[in-house]
Amino acid sequence: MSRSPVEPARLFERMRSVSWRDLILVGTPVLLVVVLAGWVAAKAIHFGPPGTIRIVSGPDGSGYRVSADKYKKIIERYGVKVEVLPSRGALDNLEKLATPSFKVDVGFVQGGLTDGVDVSHLMSLGSLFAQPLMIYCRSGKPIDLLSELKGKRLAIGPEGSGARALALKILKANEMDGAPTTLLDLSGAEAARALVAGHIDAAFLMGDSATPEVMRSLRELPGIELLTFRQADGYLRKFRFLSKLTLPEGAMDLGKDYPPRTLELIGPTVELVARNQLHPALSDLLISAAREVHGGPGLFRNAGEYPAPLARDFPISPDAERYYKSGEQFLYKRLPFWLASLLDRLLVVLLPLLVVIIPATRIAPALYRWRVRSRIYRWYGALMAIEHDMHAQHKPDERAAVLHRLDEIAAAVGELRTPLSFADQLYVLRDHVAKVRRRLQTDEGAGL
Repeated sequence: MSRSPVEPARLFERMRSVSWRDLILVGTPVLLVVVLAGWVAAKAIHFGPPGTIRIVSGPDGSGYRVSADKYKKIIERYGVKVEVLPSRGALDNLEKLATPSFKVDVGFVQGGLTDGVDVSHLMSLGSLFAQPLMIYCRSGKPIDLLSELKGKRLAIGPEGSGARALALKILKANEMDGAPTTLLDLSGAEAARALVAGHIDAAFLMGDSATPEVMRSLRELPGIELLTFRQADGYLRKFRFLSKLTLPEGAMDLGKDYPPRTLELIGPTVELVARNQLHPALSDLLISAAREVHGGPGLFRNAGEYPAPLARDFPISPDAERYYKSGEQFLYKRLPFWLASLLDRLLVVLLPLLVVIIPATRIAPALYRWRVRSRIYRWYGALMAIEHDMHAQHKPDERAAVLHRLDEIAAAVGELRTPLSFADQLYVLRDHVAKVRRRLQTDEGAGL
């Protein structure tokens, strides 16, 4: 069926009737808003939770590494891959987290290590447990003052370990951080062997640099004593990041009555520290895993005491505060993680479409109509001014000037282009211009 030659002509007339200037003035801002919303939506696709969490832990076999491996098993049940990165200890963990170029998301960091480190972009997901400093001494009698080890050979742990950082602080407070006291970088099993062999006099051990097995082996050896801090309260006054920890008699082994007496220990709290761009869904997964790993009773904690939103060296993240108050996000609580993640991304993508694009596309036609009407209404104002002058001007040359202005208005209105939907208003305007012309000519003919 051939197309009528009239149809292209009608289409051409429709195109000519469009006010392209008004369309550009109204359409350009709307188009920019739509493009911006589309760009935000495209970026929002990356706002969904990533599929991998990188946890910086500690040396192989250390308490930190054992905890990280437990986190890995729990979190990977949700389809999220976990990479456990080794480190030299808590201080090394903090330095890696504080270095933007190092690829890591979260790590175990003990209190009291932030001196001289930029932690402005780090936040805490909660305190996990109190970590005692265990000082095993080669002595024939119980030791309750650290100063009794002055001039001895002390293994304080390797560079980057939390044990070493804490040991240096408390040794300096006792004026024991230099000669005649000898400080060695030994840690873990190496320090234990040196202590048993008599090559050192004491070993400073913590969970970030020693395995539970190593510390268990030392308490079974005769002549090896665990130091008790008689001045524990004094250390707490000097170092606010420390806690006083009581180890009751027989708490480690009731059958062998170990320890044979109640000991007072000191130690910092370990926090789960993350960078501030950690996705909320991953934050929820990590805290949920922390509850499963650290929520039970232990030597130095009651059931349900940890993890806890206790702000110490780092501010508690807003997502962690929300989790501790109300639990996981709704989607991640009700749906499998992969499905909740997908819906989360879709919601973020659709948000700018619903909030920005739809209102913008609705406003655009109204703005366009207002623009077209304003050009029509502007000439009504000119007509009203001419009618006012018709009554005020009585001389022939003055009335001729008014008529000339009316001719200019008529010519401008005649060239005015509007969409077909505004044709009735345009014809009414032309009719009004003609009426004013007739009145002006009638008044002039009557000699007014």
